[in-house]
Amino acid sequence: MNKDEPARARPGPILSERMSTLARRDTKPEVDLRRALHRRGLRYRVQFKVPGNRRRTIDIAFTRARLAVYVDGCFWHGCPDHHVLPRTNSNWWQWKVELNKARDADTNQALERAGWIALRFWEHVDPEEAAFVIEETYRSRLS
Repeated sequence: MNKDEPARARPGPILSERMSTLARRDTKPEVDLRRALHRRGLRYRVQFKVPGNRRRTIDIAFTRARLAVYVDGCFWHGCPDHHVLPRTNSNWWQWKVELNKARDADTNQALERAGWIALRFWEHVDPEEAAFVIEETYRSRLS
């Protein structure tokens, strides 16, 4: 346990099993966005390693344009519109989400230092709207 990690009740076997099966990649919002980008003729890399930090990955990477795209889940990344803390272990979940936000900010800074730009979209954003923003950014970075 991390020294700053709040104490929490141990999850039961059912919850542990459920959490272990959650997708970390190829989620429906991510796949929907990739399809929208592909329809626009854009080609990209999936799960591309962050330059300078091989432990972190970019959901959708446009390497020539140095453009990193993330599709952030409302629960895991603390969406201001949809994030609701569970009642059980709420202190721990708050700590976990804040840790995720800090990691996201650190990743964005690492990408910026390497000459990349990061675009982040919440999972509830319309994939066509996100694809429009991504395409505009992609084209401007290549021109």
